[in-house]
Amino acid sequence: MTVKIGISLIAWQNDDLPELTAAFTTEGAMEDAGRIGYMGVERGRRMPADTEGLRAYLDRYGVSLCGGWCSGNLMVNDLATEQDAIRQQVDQFAALNAPCIVYAECSNTIQGDQGTPVSRRPKLTRDEVLAYTAKLSELAKWSADRGTPLAYHHHMGAMVQDAEDIDWLMEGSTPDLHLLYDTGHLHFAGADPLAVLDKWGHRVHHVHFKDVRQPVLDWVHAQDKSFLDGVAAGVYSVPGDPEGCIDFQAITDRLAKMDYKGWIVVEAEQDPAKAPPYEYSKLGFDHIVEICNKSGLTVEQ
Repeated sequence: MTVKIGISLIAWQNDDLPELTAAFTTEGAMEDAGRIGYMGVERGRRMPADTEGLRAYLDRYGVSLCGGWCSGNLMVNDLATEQDAIRQQVDQFAALNAPCIVYAECSNTIQGDQGTPVSRRPKLTRDEVLAYTAKLSELAKWSADRGTPLAYHHHMGAMVQDAEDIDWLMEGSTPDLHLLYDTGHLHFAGADPLAVLDKWGHRVHHVHFKDVRQPVLDWVHAQDKSFLDGVAAGVYSVPGDPEGCIDFQAITDRLAKMDYKGWIVVEAEQDPAKAPPYEYSKLGFDHIVEICNKSGLTVEQ
């Protein structure tokens, strides 16, 4: 059982709250990630857009492409329109041997609106989600046939956020659609990360490890704050942070039990003035290596 450890550069380059990370460059982030030991990075908006340019950029820093965000609009687009919209990314990720596209519905999300409390996120009915998954399954099959699996990202502020939403998403879709399993978003949404993994582990294709500072999460709920308010206040951190509340050893034990082979990606957006990116990203990497060794998961280096 082998896993690879990757990272999203969001700790250095936050696209939703760029003022937090204005002092950092993507190039510096890439250098830091490689120096720490990360094998891959998820695609960022400030990386080269063309495939060969991106390949050369990744090679320069000695890392692979381990996925990347895709803002979906399938709720408002027909299938052909959505295929046209994401085709370049699908083909690029296939050419660069990325494990998947990280797909999330963004046509109706509030995740990027700092003025809207996360409590006002769109909550669909089961029938509405099932109707959506019919189109989504077709999109996932089309993407996989082109060489890039599609892993759906449940996300705070979005229509697929909590355990119930994930149940409907998975129940209504074909196995062509995979699940991105994100510990921090699950805990933020009030879900039990282990329970979700037990139920849908066979559909998990990609994993994000992020921890949660419970006092900050309690403040978000008590004051009816937005998702980005929580991020700016430090609701998220990396695995291994003593201020975090998630038991990553138990989750990694479960991943080993289900024979998970794939990427574990650190994705923890924080204020770098409070959480220096290199220091915290190294803490996350070292902790994951430690708990994988205890779980019997071999980390490729």
